[in-house]
Amino acid sequence: MYDLLMRFPFFGWVFLCVFVQLAGLNQFINARSVDLVYAIHIAMQLSTIAFMLLAAAAVLARTRPSTKASGLEPRISAFLGTFLIYGITAFPRRDLPLSLEAVSTALTMIGNAGAVIAVLQLGRSFSIMAESRELVTSGSYGLVRHPLYLAEEIATIGVFIQYASVWSALLLVVQFAVQLRRMHNEELVLAGSFPEYDAYRRTTARLIPRVY
Repeated sequence: MYDLLMRFPFFGWVFLCVFVQLAGLNQFINARSVDLVYAIHIAMQLSTIAFMLLAAAAVLARTRPSTKASGLEPRISAFLGTFLIYGITAFPRRDLPLSLEAVSTALTMIGNAGAVIAVLQLGRSFSIMAESRELVTSGSYGLVRHPLYLAEEIATIGVFIQYASVWSALLLVVQFAVQLRRMHNEELVLAGSFPEYDAYRRTTARLIPRVY
């Protein structure tokens, strides 16, 4: 029952974000004429909406965890890592040249596509908090230990380009630091739940193959 109740705040946030995205998309469609920037922006918005809805579906379908991180800090890190980055969109949006608009959209769509793949591979093991259900080491998880976080950061950089400023850059750095802490917490839980995780950790990079 507790695990079920903890899903509702996430659902509420996702549906609020989807509503805001759809409202913004509708406003954009009504305000612009059809051109390349128009098509690029719509594609980016739709890919973001698709990822958020998939994440909500994955949370709904997930199984009960076998182990959870103890203490308050892992929960705070998970919460901030998930939601802090949306604060970037509170800053003024920049008018970008077509080249930067294309780069921003490409990064966002590549990141969202990678996140969708990672969530599908996690299946019912997907979680926001540091919890263990099933150890997934195939697919993108055979390349790096945290492909979902890598994909999310790629998409985040794409969004950041549209709102770039000193303060939004600071927020981006804080969010990435929190994500690193979140990875550490998850690895502690997985190492305590699965004896084979140590071998997997030694042979698989955290985020960038052969680098880190």
